[in-house]
Amino acid sequence: MTTMSSLPPIFYHYFSTPLPYARTLSLQEYLHKIQLTQRRAGVNYKDLLLLLQHRPVYTAGRRQVSSSPEVVAEAARLRDIGADFVATQRGGETTYHGPGQIVGYPLLDLGRWSPPLGIREYICKMQKTLEAHLLEAHGIRHYPSEHTGVFLNDHTKIASIGVQVRHRLTTHGFSLNITREPLAWFSRVVACGLAGVDAGCIADATTRPNTHITVETEVDGLVTRFGKMYGRDMAKLNMGSEEEVVQAIRAVEKEAKQAEGWLEAPTQ
Repeated sequence: MTTMSSLPPIFYHYFSTPLPYARTLSLQEYLHKIQLTQRRAGVNYKDLLLLLQHRPVYTAGRRQVSSSPEVVAEAARLRDIGADFVATQRGGETTYHGPGQIVGYPLLDLGRWSPPLGIREYICKMQKTLEAHLLEAHGIRHYPSEHTGVFLNDHTKIASIGVQVRHRLTTHGFSLNITREPLAWFSRVVACGLAGVDAGCIADATTRPNTHITVETEVDGLVTRFGKMYGRDMAKLNMGSEEEVVQAIRAVEKEAKQAEGWLEAPTQ
């Protein structure tokens, strides 16, 4: 492994089965707690990048009041079409996650860099990672926008970013639409509060039409570019380990494999 940094590697794991959002959110909170506890105790702790697909879910950001009549009514409507609805503490407004979309949750200590990464720089690097992946892997050029996320033109968004930072430790992250499967779900909401903006995907936008595009085929490229952008080595998490972090991840993966399926995407 080529060393890019004097810092320890970021350990990554891709979940092969789509995960329920609420359970994954609780996993992030648990891993955040482990990192914080171990850091305070002076114990070695891991920076992580979790890559996955979610079961169909709409999530609200912290700008929205989950108990407001509007949000309660919207949650009921979206659950009726077969998706979950979860209020979160990430930045941004309502968005969708589901199969055909890769979601990345970096769980990083921003204080490990010298100087420490600020939140704005952290988000900027995340956006540049996604832009570089689209261009280098698929020949897709992003469209400059005043809004956070990655756009193909002024009315098509292909990737979203929403993060939370507490005690310099990050949770939440990014999502990138790979196949057409998420598009019908996105059509049922004003995603990220941007009226007139539709969802796009790599399968429709690629300039390399003979490429077989799946979520799984995007993982290695995203991991490599993530490490390059943040100046860190990337190492696959050893899922045979008995350390607390790995046990928690294995438990969520096992639950997901035992869960029932979900409804088909709504008709556009």
